[in-house]
Amino acid sequence: MRKLLVLFLFAFSIQAFSQDTLPNVNVSTLDGDNTTLTEAAQSDNPVVISLWATWCVPCLKELDAISEVYADWQSETNVELIAVSIDDSRTVKRVKPLINGKGWDYTILLDTNNDVKRALGAATVPLTVLVKDGKIVYRHSGYNPGAENELYEKIQEYSK
Repeated sequence: MRKLLVLFLFAFSIQAFSQDTLPNVNVSTLDGDNTTLTEAAQSDNPVVISLWATWCVPCLKELDAISEVYADWQSETNVELIAVSIDDSRTVKRVKPLINGKGWDYTILLDTNNDVKRALGAATVPLTVLVKDGKIVYRHSGYNPGAENELYEKIQEYSK
């Protein structure tokens, strides 16, 4: 009985701390303009938000993998991807050259204070969330090759 109680409390605490509404956190564009995450993700279509950093190899692999199929995803579901860099003030200068070199066709936002990361309760990056109508409907932490296929299935589910 005691183990069951501990398990119940653990499950409840995870649910209590999970974020279901996209937080209204300040971010900036590559051009230095200020906006909020909710403003940037405002759409009738599904929006993927990926927290990443220039120093995070799994993050780069995930965004590269999505980049290869992103045009198809957009034409089929009208999805938009917002890549939020959590690089701090020392490494943020690497973001623009990296983006230019990769040729990613994503909206890139900067979160140098890690406000988005904290608001979403992200322990690590990459963190990928799918947002529909301001609500987080899917969340995945980390990256393994092929994880983008599961993400696409969720995108299709919410693009109807």
